[in-house]
Amino acid sequence: MSRKPTALQPAYVLHQRAYRDSSAIVELFTPEHGRVGVVAKGIKRPKSPWRGLLQPFQPLLVAWQGGGELKTLTAAEPQGMALRLPPSALASGFYLNELLMRLVARLDAHLTLFGCYDASLRALAAADSAAALEGVLRCFERDLLAALGYALVLDREVETGQALVPAQVYDYQVERGPVRLTEAEGGQGIAVHGSTLLALRQACLADAQARREAKRLMRAVLARYLGPQPLFSRQLLVRRNDNRK
Repeated sequence: MSRKPTALQPAYVLHQRAYRDSSAIVELFTPEHGRVGVVAKGIKRPKSPWRGLLQPFQPLLVAWQGGGELKTLTAAEPQGMALRLPPSALASGFYLNELLMRLVARLDAHLTLFGCYDASLRALAAADSAAALEGVLRCFERDLLAALGYALVLDREVETGQALVPAQVYDYQVERGPVRLTEAEGGQGIAVHGSTLLALRQACLADAQARREAKRLMRAVLARYLGPQPLFSRQLLVRRNDNRK
């Protein structure tokens, strides 16, 4: 095991679970090391400097040491104020965390994705409507897929290379992209307007139809990589939406 700790670096907490009597295993997301699992020793003790600090949505500076799968946390301090997500946005924030936990491998650097995650949390904290929240989620899903090497085709037809026509309905095939859909054909993928794909590309989902179609598309694409195990945070989102009705 290396005795030399890493330098302090930015991080967010994705998840925490109890470990032994007074410690916790904390999943961190960092730009240079991606997802990192660390043991926070003694965090439950009343005099621990980390007690109450290692929480989701708190920008951190952290350091650790160790050569195994689980590192040992050696330092943690706040990097600014915690992001205060309103109650309406909390489930969305936990959804982002769960996606990272499920899809991002440990110790795989994601400089760009870390910036997208940080910006998405700040956008959730500032969102003033359900439509704004949905826009943040769809754009993060888009950026996450791109960072993992599964970028969506959002600007052209895959068979012809022609630019998308906003009014045209396309059959979006998960492993290929949008294919022009005619009335005489049955689609193999997700039916979506060109205007929706272009709006998703431009991060401008102001139209209700675009939000509905983008959500359906993203759910189908993510399901391919998430597998059959349901997302707990998605269930929270459904309950929140049902409670608003």
